[in-house]
Formats: sequence, structure tokens, C-alpha cells
Amino acid sequence: MAFTATQKIIKAHLVKGEMITGNEIAIRIDQTLTQDSTGTMAYLQFEAMGIDKVQTKKSVAYIDHNILQTGPENADDHLYIQNVAKKHGIYFSKTGNGICHQVHLERFGVPGQTLLGSDSHTPTGGGIGMIAIGAGGLDVAVAMGGGEYYITMPKVVKVELTGKLSPWVAAKDIILELLRRLTVKGGVNRVFEYTGAGLKTLSVPDRATITNMGAELGATTSIFPSDEVTHAFLKAQDREKDYVELKADDEAVYDEVVEIDLSKIEPLAACPHSPDKVVLVSSLKDIKVDQVLIGSCTNSSYVDMMKVSKILLGKTIPDEVSLAIAPGSKQVLNMLSKNGALGDMIDSGARILESACGPCIGMGQAPATNAVSLRTFNRNFKGRSGTVSASVYIVSPEVAVASALMGYITDPRELGEAVVVPMPEKFLINDNLIISPAENGEGLVVKRGPNIKPFPIAKELVGNVEGKVLTKLGDNITTDDIMPSNAKLLPFRSNIPYLAEFCLTPSDENFPTKAKENGGGIIVAGSNYGQGSSREHAALAPLFLGITVVLAKSFARIHKANLINNAIIPLVFENTNDYEDISFMDELVIEDAADQIAKDVVIVKNITKNTEYKTLPEVTQREKEMLIHGGLINLMKNKKKGEV
Repeated sequence: MAFTATQKIIKAHLVKGEMITGNEIAIRIDQTLTQDSTGTMAYLQFEAMGIDKVQTKKSVAYIDHNILQTGPENADDHLYIQNVAKKHGIYFSKTGNGICHQVHLERFGVPGQTLLGSDSHTPTGGGIGMIAIGAGGLDVAVAMGGGEYYITMPKVVKVELTGKLSPWVAAKDIILELLRRLTVKGGVNRVFEYTGAGLKTLSVPDRATITNMGAELGATTSIFPSDEVTHAFLKAQDREKDYVELKADDEAVYDEVVEIDLSKIEPLAACPHSPDKVVLVSSLKDIKVDQVLIGSCTNSSYVDMMKVSKILLGKTIPDEVSLAIAPGSKQVLNMLSKNGALGDMIDSGARILESACGPCIGMGQAPATNAVSLRTFNRNFKGRSGTVSASVYIVSPEVAVASALMGYITDPRELGEAVVVPMPEKFLINDNLIISPAENGEGLVVKRGPNIKPFPIAKELVGNVEGKVLTKLGDNITTDDIMPSNAKLLPFRSNIPYLAEFCLTPSDENFPTKAKENGGGIIVAGSNYGQGSSREHAALAPLFLGITVVLAKSFARIHKANLINNAIIPLVFENTNDYEDISFMDELVIEDAADQIAKDVVIVKNITKNTEYKTLPEVTQREKEMLIHGGLINLMKNKKKGEV
């Protein structure tokens, strides 16, 4: 039987279930990664499991998100993570070593292996032929403990690339083209597997840019084959021993096919306020630019940075434009500093930021009121930049630097002959900011700062579930909307009681007050509820506020899993017109909730309007057990006691 590359890795790691599209399967996880924004909670959950040492081939804890230290909270969390890592067998990447996805690609990713990360852009690892999936922190904690990871067996979409990119057109434009065609909901329960003659023209950093932003499609993950391009990259990273060839069989059958002629793609931009609002850059003439930011886990590789430096060489940024550049890793920054490229950037008037996530997650560099900001990042949700009134565009580094120089959104083809930067034959290797775990961590003491609070745990589902509709939301509500992530709140990621005071406030500023006054309640939402980040805080904060049910037209994959892990019941309208019938503060009830959850249809009664709605839990048998027992942690505890 012929297999796709995706199917080959899943088959080699399959623990439970059958590889039949739509079936629930469980796979073994080889590697995990966390970052500090989600990591503290993940390690608190790991500790709660009572496991002495991680069971994966390699687990890495990165510090790259909460790097603005205006008080002790972030530093305390970093110290906690470092202690836990040393004690429990986890490698620790210190502040300044770089963005988790960039560093993992450089130093740890292995073709053919599985990677689970508590960050939605973990699919970056697909750029070197991994099945790399973003998940909630609790799922990652379970994987670190040796537990399997459950997913719905996805459709495998063949993305056949032909031709070659034209000068000034970038890998970023390829994924923007896919978003233009398929939208932010087009990848749900799908893996995008890239094939075709065009592959050989794309470097590993190019491929990683594409797989990184596959997350914006809502995809389970994306993957490129591991081929001679991958081999050359790993050899240049002094990791040739990690190379494994991986490709689809010639007769492999795909569920869907998308064809892209690279030669026909032009420079593209995602307009405010969604990654799928994609248009030609050439159509955005006469839009003045106030700010340009280059970096993030999407576009901060050595080659990206070198292109930017060469374009800036001998030029000066206009007075009215602010340009800031963040190399993605210590390796990249070090190479730029040694070859003079960093000096060329500085000479142009650019500001050099730390090798970290920074402004991509609202950690600094908020634009001015009503400003236009061009960013090489992956998301441009309203307010994510830190300035609600700002207009944020997502573009390639080439478009970004051309626009910075001209002062308005510019098609880089106007600059003349394109710069070409070859991949280096040898990267500069210095891993002295990566701390290895202790050989025996048994006696090590883990330090906990005062900001680290216990996380809420749901209770067993008994009797009726009832509550008022505390808010009614529209389509495409993001995890940024549910649990804001900005420089003011990021230091409190280990303090759910504090974070809960801001839950859903971007969409409904009085939501926390209403939840407390009514003893919790129910959320009603439109389609694709919970798109965006993997942060499980978007489930933990509502849980703390007493939210028991989210009733929506549809859910984003990771957020739905996080709700189930924490025993918040996700229900989908069987008839989406019922959404229109429900009003703010309607009293809803699910009678004998546990019995109904065990079935395939749940009846939600609207006491206020004396009507009822058929809803679908759309959960597996295992997930039903989680909801009934009060979440994943309770289910695991009950299984240990023999009560399940």
C-alpha cells in the first residue's frame, strides 16, 4: 500500500485507533517544546502527575515570550521553569537564545519524528519533515509523561508546487496565497503536505515559513518532505546524523489536491484584521507606513535577515518611519554581527530588538494611534499589536523593507534587481545558552515565585447544567479575544485568578463582572470560536469564572481540545439558525447533563423563551469521559484509582 509522508509518520507512531479519516487516533510523541507564556502552567500540570522524569526522546523549555521584566513575575516564572527543567530531564533554552520555533528548527528538530508544542506555531517543524502539532499545555504535559496524544485522523491535502518564484517574491507569499484561497477555516482537520518539482527551489527556512503559517489555516499541521535540501540544512547545522529521508510514495493517494504555480505568484499582503484578507501588494498604493517590524517565528531566519540587510545597505529609513528588526535566534544574531550585516542594519536607522517573540505577541513596539504597521509576523488580529486602532498588514521581509525605505506600502519589484542570498554551507554553532538537565534531579528543589497560583480543576459532571447566557459573540473570536495576551498581562500567565479579571474583555468589557454576579454561566458564539493561539488560559480563565458550556456554530481545533481537557462542554448548533434565537441573559439548562453527553445529541432548553435546541457535542468516547469526570486530570486520577 502506498502512503503519503504524513501517513508514514503517523503509522510509525500509531498507538491507538486506525488511520481512517475522521477517526480518533492516538500517536506517540518523540519531542515536546514549551515556551514561557504557556510553559509555567504546563509544568505545574506535569508536576501534578507525579512523574519524576520526562519520557520523550527530547523535551525543551524555551524562554522567548515574557522577556519584558518590569517586575519580578516573569523572572520568577523563568526561574521556576529552569528548576523544573533541570529536575525532570528537560533542556532549557535561556532568554536571548531565540524564538522556540526558530531554535528548534536549527538545533533539535528531526525528520520523521513527532513534535508536540504548547504553542500554535509548532507546525514550523514540518519544514524539516516532522509531524509537529500545536496543543494546550496539559496535552503537552501528558506527552512529557509518556502519554499518547489524541487527534482526529486528518485529511491529507496535497499541495503541488510547480515552477519557481519570481524575483522579489517570497515563501511568505506562497502561504498568503493559500490563505487567500482557503481562508482561516480552510485547514480544519487537515494536514497540508507539500510536493512537486517546485520543492527543490525552497530552502528549509522557506519551508518553515510556510508550515509556520499553516496554523492560520486552522490546519492540524503542515509538512514538507525530508530531502536533499533538508540534508544540506542539517549538515550546515552540524546535525547530519539526524537526517532521515522522508517522502510520499509515488502512488500515494491524497484526500484533496491544491495546485500552485510558483511562477504566477506576486507579492501579497494580508490586510487588517485577518491573515486571510489577502490582496496584491501592488493594489495597496499610496498607503503611508508608520511602522515596519521584521522578525517573529515566521520570518527571522539568517537568509531573511541577510536579504533585509543587503536591501538596506547604504540607505536611510525616512524620518517618519520606525523600523525595528528582531533576528530569530542567537545563532542568527551572532552570524549577522560577525559578517557586518548587523552594522549595515543599524547604519540605516533600524532598531535591533532582542531575539525573541517581542511585538508579535504585543510585547512592546505598539504602534501609534491609527498607525499603519507592516509586519512579517503571522497574525494581525485587531488589537494584538497593543494598539486597537492600528491597521496591521502581514507581508514578506522583502515587502516590509521596501515599504520602510519608501515610506508607503511598496511592491519590492519597484526596487530593481532582486537581492539573492544563498544558504550558508556552515552555520555558527554555539549552544552555551542551552542548559542540559541534571543526570539525577531527585534532590533538586524547585523554586516558586509568589505569583504562581494553583490552576483551577473542574468537578465531576452531576445532575443538570444550567446558567444564563453571559455574552453572545460573533464569528472568528480569537484566543486573544478570550484571554488577552499583552505586555501587561503576560507576566500573570501563572496566576489564573488575576487573568480571569480580563477574560473576554476585548469583546465584552463587563464579562468577568457578569460571570461573578451570576455564579458563572454560558457563552454563545458564532463559527470558528477560539481560533489562534494554543493558550489554554483561554479555557482556564472561563473555568475559574464558572463557565460550564460554550454553545457555538463551530470551534477551532486546539481551543476545543482545551475546553474539553478542562471540562467546559463545547456544543455545536445542529441548526445554526438557533443561534439567532438566543438572547443575552436567556436562562439555559441541560437536564441530566452526563447522560446526555454520553449520547450524540444534547438538548439545550431555553427556559426564558420556552423552546429548545438540538446541539451536537461532536466529541469522541474518550472526550465524553473527560467531560463527565471533570476534565483530563480528574480522568487520569480516577483511572489510577481504578474508578474508570
